[in-house]
Amino acid sequence: MVVGPGASRRWVLLYRWNGRTREMGLGRASELNRGGLGLSDARTKAEAARTQVQNEVDPIAARNALRARPTFEKLAEDFLSLNEDDWKNSKHRQQWRTTLLKVAGALGKKRVDDITIEDVADTLRPIWTTKPETARRTRGRIERVMDRALALGFITGPNPARWKGGLEHRLDKSSRPDTAHFTAMPYAEVPEFFDALKKREGVSAMALAFLILTAARSGEVRGATWQEIDFEKEVWSIPGERMKTGKPHRVPLSTSALEILNVIRPLSGGADGDLVFPGQRGRPLSNSSLSAVLRRMAVPNTKATVHGFRSAFRDWAFEETKHSREIIEISLAHVVGSKTERAYRRGDALDRRRHLVDHWRAYLTGSGDSNVIPMSQSGNRATP
Repeated sequence: MVVGPGASRRWVLLYRWNGRTREMGLGRASELNRGGLGLSDARTKAEAARTQVQNEVDPIAARNALRARPTFEKLAEDFLSLNEDDWKNSKHRQQWRTTLLKVAGALGKKRVDDITIEDVADTLRPIWTTKPETARRTRGRIERVMDRALALGFITGPNPARWKGGLEHRLDKSSRPDTAHFTAMPYAEVPEFFDALKKREGVSAMALAFLILTAARSGEVRGATWQEIDFEKEVWSIPGERMKTGKPHRVPLSTSALEILNVIRPLSGGADGDLVFPGQRGRPLSNSSLSAVLRRMAVPNTKATVHGFRSAFRDWAFEETKHSREIIEISLAHVVGSKTERAYRRGDALDRRRHLVDHWRAYLTGSGDSNVIPMSQSGNRATP
């Protein structure tokens, strides 16, 4: 206890930090009928500060940081400045910025330590059922920012934006975006649709046929360039910056996929930097261009979506073939196995996946053996 002028009294903790003695005020000492901090409470605060020192945390610096707890908007800006350079492209960076500073704007002026789970739920409810994909991304991005608040000591306890054990009890589970799926054409109907699609002309129709054959995502197909195509090895190598996972992915090309490439090549320029499936004025096809093919073929939105063909491929492979789950998921460029398993997996099973896409081509075109393609002992490509 330190007694100052006028007999004022306060509790002080002395501790060593970086070889120097520091003095940390714990609060005014209690006086009869005047409040303040009693001896027991002062000892509790001192013990907490000593624990911080033992854990190599300066208690004065930690307290100052807590006093300067930022608003959600300020922490979101800090989070963006630290991570934007690592993100794939300008569109992705803009989506994060828009989500955190506009969609989640109701949280902006709140101090992060004042944000509750109900605050996050109130932010998400207006878009939870009307814009489920935006809601899913918004929740995840708020959680990332609040994770930073936890790491920096601005908040304690559970993250108010977490889903499991948190928001799942505040928002309608029946419409939660985490379980939203793209409508998929039943795989039994895809061969007939594919046959009709092959008879259509136009870059978008060929791009959609190529997408179905390769089970790739729309953005991967629309952004493909000729330098990614190796005709000799019959492989399409997609760089990591164009993949959802951020990692490079190789796609084995079936004979039907190669036929499409040979037809489109003279029409698209064929130089390394040229788009395989160019839109108007050499720009990439729009996100809706492939969906427009479905509409022109009178396929209703309730029947199928472009992305749904990946689900059809997956359902067919699981239900109708003996290819392993791992090979199917790798073919879809999904992350397979634990972090440790992935660290020890050196290859991408390209030859085994080639059998799968050949089998898929045979199923779509009605040519060759519709049974599971046998795996050769030598690992050479089998012909369906």
